[in-house]
Amino acid sequence: MFKHYWVAFFVVVSWVVNFRVLDASAGDADPLYRVCVKQCGETGCVAQRCFPQCNFSSDGVSIDGPWYMQEPLYMQWKQWDCQSDCRYYCMLDRENEREATGHDPVKYHGKWPFKRVYGIQEPASVVFSVLNLAMHFHGWISFFVLLYYKLPLRRDKKTYYYFASLWHIYALLSFNSWFWSAVFHSRDVDLTEKLDYSSAVAILGYSLILSILRSFDVKDDAVRVMVAAPLLAFVTTHILYLNFYKLDYGWNMQVCVVMAVVQLLLWAIWAGVTRHPSRWKLWVVVVAGGLAMLLEIYDFPPYQGFVDAHAAWHATTIPLTYVWWSFIRDDAEFLTSNQMKRLKTSNLAKKAK
Repeated sequence: MFKHYWVAFFVVVSWVVNFRVLDASAGDADPLYRVCVKQCGETGCVAQRCFPQCNFSSDGVSIDGPWYMQEPLYMQWKQWDCQSDCRYYCMLDRENEREATGHDPVKYHGKWPFKRVYGIQEPASVVFSVLNLAMHFHGWISFFVLLYYKLPLRRDKKTYYYFASLWHIYALLSFNSWFWSAVFHSRDVDLTEKLDYSSAVAILGYSLILSILRSFDVKDDAVRVMVAAPLLAFVTTHILYLNFYKLDYGWNMQVCVVMAVVQLLLWAIWAGVTRHPSRWKLWVVVVAGGLAMLLEIYDFPPYQGFVDAHAAWHATTIPLTYVWWSFIRDDAEFLTSNQMKRLKTSNLAKKAK
């Protein structure tokens, strides 16, 4: 019966993903919105707002003036070209009109109508991404201090915790993922989108490998390579597919959901059979993480133009990250303690002989 629930879950996820991709641009299909964007491109104005960058083409080359009047470098870096500003302000005006007539917000070019703050496209998601990055950094620093300054070390200054290097790599990939998440939500362009998606796939794939190695307590390096190699090959191929062949949103979402659910299941099963003293923290992360995933499925428009379902999901992962790194520290203490007990027993046995 349990298996059937997960099959149903995957079916629902697939249906919702496909539906969201197909229904991603109801707003930009609106004739009034299209007329507004077209007129803005010709006049450089939306109502009383006029944009000086509309004297330039989207690649920063002046239409009417000489080379020294080309678009400023900081504008080129931010990519706030004429088309972007026209779309943004036409979207705001159209949404104000829809709200006045009692209609709900709709998406434009696959995104909800967010309000910019200091040029940042999705400010809430940026703030939550930065906080996640800070939480991972805090967790890794505390983990590092515990390993090398509080727990006993071998004579060669290496730790007794044989998963230490794997968690260091996990931390680096997490930093990378949340950094590009913040950049992407600041400004959605093709490059930042691909970097964000690729980073997310990389950390999900590596987390899956880590969940297998830890839950089965794989210590041998050769076995670790055998487990990791096919998964690394798949993740690498998927990232190359997204970047150089087709950025397929539906397929990418399904891949990410499958990898996330499989590792949640692995941690849940392991938490149910192990006698680890901090297994309750695993349960908290698994259950709360599973519930948080629903925010990625049951999408809703941004409250006051700032916090949508995706931003709310980013917010939920902040406390879960703290609990997760707390479990990792506890795991390091637990396995180090077991290693020390084995060494003590071994030394006593040698002396008895």
